[in-house]
Amino acid sequence: MRREYASVAAMAAILVASQAVAIALSPLFQGSGFQAFPNPSDVTNTVIYVILILVFTAVILGLVRYRRQNLAKYVIMASIFVTLAFVLLLPLYYGLYYATGGNADPNLLANVATLLSFALAAVLVYVLVKFPEWYVVDTVGFVTAAGVTAILGISFGLLPAILLLIALAVYDAWAVYRTKHMITLADELTSQRLPILLVIPKRAGYSFREQKSLKAQVEAGEEREAMFIGLGDLIIPGIMSVSAFTFLTAPGRFLLGLEPNAFVALGTVIGSLVGFFFLMRFVLRGNPQAGLPLLNGGALLGFLLTNLLAYGYLNLA
Repeated sequence: MRREYASVAAMAAILVASQAVAIALSPLFQGSGFQAFPNPSDVTNTVIYVILILVFTAVILGLVRYRRQNLAKYVIMASIFVTLAFVLLLPLYYGLYYATGGNADPNLLANVATLLSFALAAVLVYVLVKFPEWYVVDTVGFVTAAGVTAILGISFGLLPAILLLIALAVYDAWAVYRTKHMITLADELTSQRLPILLVIPKRAGYSFREQKSLKAQVEAGEEREAMFIGLGDLIIPGIMSVSAFTFLTAPGRFLLGLEPNAFVALGTVIGSLVGFFFLMRFVLRGNPQAGLPLLNGGALLGFLLTNLLAYGYLNLA
């Protein structure tokens, strides 16, 4: 039991850390125009993004169903490569900028940062393919989750973000409990050792490369040697915290020494953490659980409560 508590604590720390890094990165991405949508306040952004998720999931499931797992692996690896390159670009650019004292030519810095970001992304993907151990998968997954959370958080205004969290919570529950296709997808892609899940070992010496089929272990009632959390379970509730930090610009109360937007963002992170601990009560029973209903529900509740405290009314402007 103690090793499970340690794994839960590690997973909780990763959840909070990914959102904290995303919030810290969000001003950089916003200042450089890295929004996925030109008008973050447009609620149709939510519809478009949900459709993209459904289409991508359908494509991967189709490849798996028709025994084209290797092709599915290449599609996901290519997506990870491109995502990592864009996520790493700005941190590398600003790192070079400060390392050179701000005296280097901006165009030269941009070109060097671009080359370095694509080279580093290629190295990470290569290591992931050749040595897919749990700490490699977790490192790539964490970097991806933090960067994607920052980019999506600045791409969805407050109302679109709320609608997105509600829509994806409903979809996640349907996909896990009704059709169960999310369990099949996670099982197949985990067997390919892809960073769609973060892996938290329960014991020393655990090897992700020797991990058995998750679905088979659940059906056999075997105790799993590691705990898993999907990248989406880190990214989606984090969108709300980044959106709150970015788009709550109206004057309000300073609480805990924080500006109103930072206070609400913190409350959103804490809310998702509370939802996480409720989720773990079900996960520790050994059955697959839809994470987003509780994680998103906690994030939304934390957002609403701290929003009311900071502004005295529900501020969605």
